[in-house]
Amino acid sequence: MMVDWLVNILQNYPELAVFLSIGIGFLVGPWKVMGFSLGTVTATLLAAVVIGQAQIEIDSAVKSTFFILFIFAVGYGVGPQFIRGLKADGAREVFFALSVLALCLVIPIIAAKVAGLELGYAAGLYAGSQTISAAIGVATDQIGQLGLSAEQAKTYANQIPIAYAVTYIYGTIGSAIILAKIGPRLIGVDLVAACKEYEAKLGGTASVETGDGIVSAYRAIEARAFQIPEGSDLLGQPVKDLMPGIRIYAERLRRDGKIIEVDDNTVLQVGDVVMFSGRRADLVGLLESNLTEADAPDLLSIPSEKLDVLITSKEVHNKTLEQLSKLSIARGIYVSKLMRNMQDLPLLPGTVVHRGDIVTIQGSKRHVEAAVAQIGYADRPVDTTDLAFVGWGIFIGGVIGTLSVMMGGFPISLSTTGGALLAGLVLGWLRTVHPTFGRIPGPALWLMNTLGLNVFIAVIGITAGPGFVAGLQQAGIALLLWGIVATSLPMIFAVYVGHYVFKFHPAILFGACAGARTTTAALGMIQEAAQSRIPALGYGMPYAIGNTLLTIFGMVVVLVLS
Repeated sequence: MMVDWLVNILQNYPELAVFLSIGIGFLVGPWKVMGFSLGTVTATLLAAVVIGQAQIEIDSAVKSTFFILFIFAVGYGVGPQFIRGLKADGAREVFFALSVLALCLVIPIIAAKVAGLELGYAAGLYAGSQTISAAIGVATDQIGQLGLSAEQAKTYANQIPIAYAVTYIYGTIGSAIILAKIGPRLIGVDLVAACKEYEAKLGGTASVETGDGIVSAYRAIEARAFQIPEGSDLLGQPVKDLMPGIRIYAERLRRDGKIIEVDDNTVLQVGDVVMFSGRRADLVGLLESNLTEADAPDLLSIPSEKLDVLITSKEVHNKTLEQLSKLSIARGIYVSKLMRNMQDLPLLPGTVVHRGDIVTIQGSKRHVEAAVAQIGYADRPVDTTDLAFVGWGIFIGGVIGTLSVMMGGFPISLSTTGGALLAGLVLGWLRTVHPTFGRIPGPALWLMNTLGLNVFIAVIGITAGPGFVAGLQQAGIALLLWGIVATSLPMIFAVYVGHYVFKFHPAILFGACAGARTTTAALGMIQEAAQSRIPALGYGMPYAIGNTLLTIFGMVVVLVLS
């Protein structure tokens, strides 16, 4: 009776079925078995399929609305890196990504043809084996434009999530194993040693692990006050010349009872009580042994700030952290985090900063504010999203996407979702150029991405539910085997192509492969195997291009196989 009551509720209030699917998916998805999990998207899909057995009808507009919100957020997030790639900045990464993506398109198409899969199963095979959930929506849209009967179009559309569910799990697990475990053996490299070598190349050397040198200077920052005695080596020269190459800064001093703000040209005098900031080990090792520490709460009570900054400056773009540390804007500034495409990058002297990156800096408020004015836009936590920007962006992009041209007797268009993706790419890039508008806070962007995709997936699963079991019985084993082929071959070839043709250093090669395939799970396993964050340096550009083209390829698969 309880089951009948619940089924009746879900049939009459289908919106509850959607949220029940998401609730189950996000509860079960993170569970790990032998180090792997289904993931929230696949778990939501499977939960929705089970719930869909109750014959629940949901308006298709719900699916389209949330998917277009998701796809716009995807474009907005990767826009800066994608546009940078189109401008040929980092051409080698771009061409490598395009080579890998060609394999990711061609091999699933060949697999589908050899297996004799119907169109819907073929599209689902592509989406699942390449772990690109967004391709489901694009492929479904394109099937709807083929001029098929409503019944045939629905049959194909319902086949997509079946093949996706069957092939996605290996698509995730297999990619991670190939890139993290098998890949290094294919080209005969020790990934841990390769990453240590690359760290040394970027100026990290042993400092990454021991805490000595530039890398650790970005951490454990303190402020302490010392009195300058007669005969000190710190007397008689501008503070900028006191300890060259060491990131210790004189911030302010007390002289004759007055507090004075220090700049690069300030000369210290006998009796000055000076507030120094820097890494604790440097303050102790270089100052404490030669100077007398002073109890000076008036000096140390200085406003400080820790702030995320969106990099927009052309002067900062493409410079290393070491180069930036030598600029005047770096005075009193310490970097604690650097993110690109939601991935943490290693803080090494040779790490290159790009426009669109988010860097977390800390220091005295006056130094932080001065640095922000030179390098970008303060990404201060806010609760509001520029919804006018989002609404107009999706609308204009969607309208552009409706425009079509006839090719081979078929109308070809970006579709509203493709148009929204294009709008997101352009507007995400524009925000790095003119950051005064179009603000979408990180948590809001995450919600647009996650909720948009998972509502779409839930509706797909619920709608396809009644025919899911029969379809799985009809094509399950073949789909699973061909999915393994479609996942494995592109990644194996990618390793060889990246190593022998594009000659990537092994430390970043596997991150670049993971980026082109947009598999964050694989990047995590690669970094774990490498015992380093270095592989993330190869992830950003290929990820931006892969996230865009793999989605669009959902349409290409349908057109080629129809």
